[in-house]
Amino acid sequence: MHPRLLTLPAFDALGRTFGPFTLHTYGVLLAVAFLAGLWVASRQAKKAGMDSGRIVDMAVWVLIAGLVGAKLLLVLVDWRYFSESPGRIVSIFQSGGVFYGGLIGGILVAWWYVRRYQLPGWPTADVLVPGVVVGQAIGRLGCFAAGCCWGAPAQVPWAVTFTDVYAARAVGTPLDTPVHPSQIYESLAAFLIFFFLLWLAPRKRFHGQVALAYVALYSATRFCLEFLRGDPDRGTWFRGTLSTSQIISLVLILGVAVLLPRLRRTQRIEKVPPA
Repeated sequence: MHPRLLTLPAFDALGRTFGPFTLHTYGVLLAVAFLAGLWVASRQAKKAGMDSGRIVDMAVWVLIAGLVGAKLLLVLVDWRYFSESPGRIVSIFQSGGVFYGGLIGGILVAWWYVRRYQLPGWPTADVLVPGVVVGQAIGRLGCFAAGCCWGAPAQVPWAVTFTDVYAARAVGTPLDTPVHPSQIYESLAAFLIFFFLLWLAPRKRFHGQVALAYVALYSATRFCLEFLRGDPDRGTWFRGTLSTSQIISLVLILGVAVLLPRLRRTQRIEKVPPA
């Protein structure tokens, strides 16, 4: 856990010190995730015979919307915490936010972009989601470095113990307590989903199959991993049994179940037999 990658003294034009300049590990990994997502989206677009430039432009807007949506949902879910002291709002820039907020924000902007430029909806979604999930996998490593989204107390051999006081002050990371590395769990799961989607893309039988596979796999994974999360105030439902993210996961899985037979029927890819 290294929330601060680099800290240097900062000077004004007259050479006076006005505070340290801190390069946060989370910010660096977020930038890497952003670039990796764009690169993957571009490659997938070329393989699918689509305009890679247009897809990359779309991916930029989708990723920006994802960042904003993740932060907004974090504030909404933990409104009591932020409303008690508005100054705490600064901490959202040092944590990952709620991923489902980012997913919803990204979907809304993608829907607008597809309609605005008359792109094929489901084929575009299939091209875009591998870039989203690889960015997600790298971004969760940033969460681990920052100390946010920590896991529940654990006695397993691979439990991690956070000790950085800076992280505790910034995002409330519990110190000197062995916890599940929930960020690493999700990162590994996202990488596995990413490689599966790369395998599935050239073999898909209908447009939208890659996108639905991503939503179903991630939602199921997130539902299970939520039981191993230890960070508080993530929203609770049914007397604290389920979190907000688990409710969203169930809704998305239900949505996949509804859409799957329809897309199989209406978006089928006709294989052209060799001449």
